[in-house]
Amino acid sequence: MIKLKVRDMHNKEVSEVKLPEEVFNYPLKEHLIYEAVKSHMAARRQGNASTKSRHQVSGGGRKPWRQKGTGRARAGSNRSPLWRSGGTVFGPQPRDYGLGMPRKARRNALKSVLSDKVRNERILVVDKLDVASGKTREMVKTLSNFSFEKLLIVDKRENTQLLKSTRNIPNIKAIDFSEINVYDSLDYGTIMFSLDAVNQLVEVLK
Repeated sequence: MIKLKVRDMHNKEVSEVKLPEEVFNYPLKEHLIYEAVKSHMAARRQGNASTKSRHQVSGGGRKPWRQKGTGRARAGSNRSPLWRSGGTVFGPQPRDYGLGMPRKARRNALKSVLSDKVRNERILVVDKLDVASGKTREMVKTLSNFSFEKLLIVDKRENTQLLKSTRNIPNIKAIDFSEINVYDSLDYGTIMFSLDAVNQLVEVLK
């Protein structure tokens, strides 16, 4: 079992928590992490670029001019890609850029990142993430007790005061434990878990 110190919001040690090695002492698998990040970034692409082919643009109800005798090139429709305002050949269409990744592989990638954070002492566990009000300045004052550059706070969605008080603080992001992913875990140098959130995350990743 991995033992981590549990602190309060004043950064004082209050207890310890034991976490399973299968989750927080997982080997570092860089290629698995790379695949998870690539899948995450691909899923973020909107894929809504769209052009009209010659069958979708307006016009083209009749032949522009007769086939022979005009001295001009043959033309069958003003929707031709050769014409101004004509259709586009092989243009982009709405599509899904998502890359499938097995659930087990995605979870193993997350365990690999979290384990590396533990080894580098970049995981904080606090007993409760209580926020008296949703005011940003009070949260800034509370978090000044901790040392970090970019902080990812993981708690429960029901803690609306936490989400409200952190959304305008640069380099800080608060999420529900079910929303944690490899990309954010790498992007934010330090991860702060509430005790309830880390226990529930363990149940998911075991």
